[in-house]
Amino acid sequence: MTNRIFTVTVVVLLAAIATVTASGRGRWTIAQLEELRSMSLAELDPLPRDPTNRMADDPRAADLGRRLFFDTRLSSNGRVACSTCHQSERGFQDGTALATGVGTTARRTMPIVGMARSPFLFWDGRKDSLWAQALGPLESPVEHGGTRAQYAHVVADSYAQEYEQIFGPLSDLSGVARSAGPVADRDAASAWSALSTGQRDDVTRLFVNIGKAIAAYERRIEFGASRFDKYVTAVTTGQSGENILTDDEIAGLRLFIGKANCTQCHSGPLLTSNEFHNTGVPPRPDLAIEHGRLTGATAVLNDEFNCRSRWSDARERCSELDFIVTGEHTLDRAYKAPSLRNVAERAPYMDAGQLATLAEVLDHYNRAPAAAISHSELRPLRLKPVELRQIEAFLRTLSGPIAVSEPAPRRTQ
Repeated sequence: MTNRIFTVTVVVLLAAIATVTASGRGRWTIAQLEELRSMSLAELDPLPRDPTNRMADDPRAADLGRRLFFDTRLSSNGRVACSTCHQSERGFQDGTALATGVGTTARRTMPIVGMARSPFLFWDGRKDSLWAQALGPLESPVEHGGTRAQYAHVVADSYAQEYEQIFGPLSDLSGVARSAGPVADRDAASAWSALSTGQRDDVTRLFVNIGKAIAAYERRIEFGASRFDKYVTAVTTGQSGENILTDDEIAGLRLFIGKANCTQCHSGPLLTSNEFHNTGVPPRPDLAIEHGRLTGATAVLNDEFNCRSRWSDARERCSELDFIVTGEHTLDRAYKAPSLRNVAERAPYMDAGQLATLAEVLDHYNRAPAAAISHSELRPLRLKPVELRQIEAFLRTLSGPIAVSEPAPRRTQ
């Protein structure tokens, strides 16, 4: 009898260990608690180094990059800056379906918060570093619309002292036209062709360093703790958390990590896998068809400013490029899974703002319509209306502050 009582007691204790009371409204298993912990900002690894940018962690470069980020002179019309589309008061995005610079683009502005932790940038991943990403819009005819020679002159005219303290002596630009670069504009392209190889290299080096300074600023833009993070801290330390999230929010969280299978693409502290997926979102009828990662993977391999380029500071293998997948039909119209942090503040949604609200996004994932091009990875979830509302309620708990962290002290040699 004693042995039987002991056995029963052990079973009861093991059962108690296997479940933890999260609140008076349900229980989390040990495995679930570990999954919740893995999604908390408290588990975010330290900011990774960027071997392609030797000035990435230089506070002087970050300060110069901040000033350049807000400088409208870095555009063809003097009215567009990086901050035009990446507005700090909107979580470093713009709240529009299609980004607008000197013209209108074919893409939704992606938020840049936390992007220093992403191996590929843009919806299609056509850039592999923050500094390379920063250079693309500068020469885009519908974003900043300017040329690398124009920007070089802006730096020489207004930032010479700061630039030279960071990157060394400025090149002589006296023989360089005010507008010249390998762009679509005929006059600018002709002026670029007229320059010597050395002059083009000098201008491009200065242009690259503009991107590296902007990246030094952007890599410090980070998410702050949300109500979800506070809830995870509570329940993983034995507290109830019942005064942090509501019943519906907790139910939505359970669906998020369970039945709805959201963590297949939105996992980890930033709630993104940083991978590319075709989720059957239809292309906009008013825009030319784009093919997402199918073309983006090839573009980054051929990019003038990628990790392997002579403009990169990397002196090691570029492993992300070494193992990149190209040419597979599954990449057609596959787009990057964005972070879900602050997602409630970022309507409209998808690569071209095709879906206006979170409710529309959830309805799309629930129905899983066939893709107009290639194939969708989605399968119908068949969630009830109340469950969709609960997931949306949970997603709203992911909103938190955004801050630019202080740069770490520079190491002395």
